[in-house]
Amino acid sequence: MKKLALRIYSLFVFCGMFGYLSAQHNIENRIENMLSKMSLRQKIGQMNQVNARKPDERLYQQIRDGEVGSILNAEDPALLNQLQKIAVDESRSGIPLVFARDVIHGFKTIFPIPLGQAASFNPQIVEESSRIAAIEASENGIRWTFAPMMDISRDPRWGRIAESFGEDTYLSEAMSVAMVKGFQGNDLSNPSSIAACAKHFIGYGAAEGGRDYNISNIPERQLRNIYLPPFEAAIKDADCATIMTSFNSNNGIPLSANKFLLTDLLRNEWKFDGVVVSDWASIGIMTTQGFCEDKKDAARKAANAGMEIDMVSECFINNLEQLVKDGSVSEKTIDDAVKNILRLKYRLGLFDRPYTDLNLQSKKYAINHLHAAKKAAEESFILLKNKNDILPLGNNIKTVAIIGPMADAPHDQMGTWCFDGEKEYTQTPLNALKKQFGKNVNFIYEQTLAFSRDKDTSKFVKAVEAAKKSDAVLLFIGEESILSGEAHSLADLNLVGAQSELISELSKTSKPIITIVMAGRPLTIEKEISLSDAVLYAWHPGTMGGPAIADVLFGKSCPGGKLPVTFPRYVGQIPLYYNYERIGRPANKKEVLLNDIPLEAKQSSLGNTSYYLDAGFDALFAFGYGLSYTTFEYSNLTLPKKNLSKDDVLRINVTLKNTGKREGCEVVQLYTSDITASIAPPVKELKDFKRVTLKPGEQQIVTFDLPIQKLAFWNYEMNKVVESGKFDVMVGGNSVDLLKMRFTVD
Repeated sequence: MKKLALRIYSLFVFCGMFGYLSAQHNIENRIENMLSKMSLRQKIGQMNQVNARKPDERLYQQIRDGEVGSILNAEDPALLNQLQKIAVDESRSGIPLVFARDVIHGFKTIFPIPLGQAASFNPQIVEESSRIAAIEASENGIRWTFAPMMDISRDPRWGRIAESFGEDTYLSEAMSVAMVKGFQGNDLSNPSSIAACAKHFIGYGAAEGGRDYNISNIPERQLRNIYLPPFEAAIKDADCATIMTSFNSNNGIPLSANKFLLTDLLRNEWKFDGVVVSDWASIGIMTTQGFCEDKKDAARKAANAGMEIDMVSECFINNLEQLVKDGSVSEKTIDDAVKNILRLKYRLGLFDRPYTDLNLQSKKYAINHLHAAKKAAEESFILLKNKNDILPLGNNIKTVAIIGPMADAPHDQMGTWCFDGEKEYTQTPLNALKKQFGKNVNFIYEQTLAFSRDKDTSKFVKAVEAAKKSDAVLLFIGEESILSGEAHSLADLNLVGAQSELISELSKTSKPIITIVMAGRPLTIEKEISLSDAVLYAWHPGTMGGPAIADVLFGKSCPGGKLPVTFPRYVGQIPLYYNYERIGRPANKKEVLLNDIPLEAKQSSLGNTSYYLDAGFDALFAFGYGLSYTTFEYSNLTLPKKNLSKDDVLRINVTLKNTGKREGCEVVQLYTSDITASIAPPVKELKDFKRVTLKPGEQQIVTFDLPIQKLAFWNYEMNKVVESGKFDVMVGGNSVDLLKMRFTVD
């Protein structure tokens, strides 16, 4: 009976695989047939992406002439259907358009910025947020988004760190895969699925000086070990449909014309069969970069390197036809690009269902969407300080002063890069606190500063008066949404405006100050933290940030987020990240600091180690750091097997105990360290993590199974290998406070 069941199951599997291969074969046949009937001009038209923010007759005619393959920034579904009808019914090829939009951390229901989502250390949250974003955006006919942004971001001066998942390769990989899966769903042809786009390929987050659009100089080994893994995982583990190149040049080669990356690596090595799209006009700007003589030269170099869709610069549509005739670009290059574009459209189901159903019942701002956004916000919050357990606020708190420019800033609360968010639907902390706890608590609101950059101190007197009347002060500070994101790099990460002065004045009242920071990046706030009794870093938390903050402050939920990026004390410490390569003279923290140097000291090297005389040794907060309303104890780190082969799986057990008085969630983090390697290894690397919720007094053995192959890296000979030798495994609640044991790999 079992054998019969197994045969039936095998038959079903075979039939399913046969059906899949047959469908794929049918799509490829249709693509070849369609391609054979297209003129060169029509083929190049598929490679032309047009901005339709202000559609006009020229756009309509371009579509009729088959000179447009995809459109971005048209979000009205009726307009989209109108444009689609022209493409399907009035153009000679009848090929449908694909409509794209920047849907980064929500469409209408806005979730925390991606950096905040990364702080949850919960890929399920990320996947759910992008699934909801896809459902809402696809209602409007949008079937392609330019996310996730998986740039490794080690410089908070770079405004786009807000769109990233932080500084760590493994965390970025896990979150990127989750976001791709959420956007694309189980079936890309489902009308509620949208194609994801892994960006920016590659090294954009390493732009020199944290300045947007700037150069990077990342050697291939570092690219492969640090920057490329999230992209490879997005393609191989999540079947990401598209890739976007970055603005920067790396080692002198603009990424929009880097043949090694776009063809040798992406196509030949990784076998990617999706679509490569440029960033906004990034093909055209290669002339400004001095890499191309003119836009015709830019079109030639980009196409021959493996670029397939030109976003808005019109370099392809204006030049490729002549370049093919000149023999500078082969028609096969054009054909290969168009095949990938048509394949994307087939996978999206656009040939069968090109139009958006205008009669669908809208799911925008659905109750479950808002609930998910609130949960995501709660899990993104990081408790940085909690002196004398002032939080959560207890029943003894009867009057609370709500002060600061971010307490009731519905637009700024949504954060950067959310074109379609509506502030009318944003629930702010001020309103949520009054609604949820106003029956038992008297709230006194003094905005004091009209916005984060406001330098007017004339209302400080009223703020101080409100603080004196209160049992505690909730101070909402940070940065407006426009201060982070693309083209919003900063040289100074201190609080802007008069916010620092405000907290100084409030501290003189001796009332407990709970500071809630709403920002798109790490800020250098050591002074402000010292003046606060508690600090909650809430990022830009999105539509439901208000209720989430209110519940956390009053203990209805417990903060459990961890830092996805290191917080510097001073800008001068940047770049500052936890997994730096080992150096020959590391600091031992016994060195002389600036104010310890005696007068007329003899010239010396003060210990010959690597540190700053003025900034000392440590970050303000380390990667992975975050407090809870309870406490956790790690003990009994054990390795059942300490000598392993390269094909083994290392089992790691550690006991986690809730030693506090409240239920809480802890992110248990697993790190490894290669003691000696053929290249200088990082001091440690995150390899896994688990979120564990425990009741007071409860303990649990947390188990990790780490395949030894996860220790592989690109070595001196540029081969990806696991090298034999000694390794440390470390487990704890952040990247500094860790239990450690050693094992060997033969």
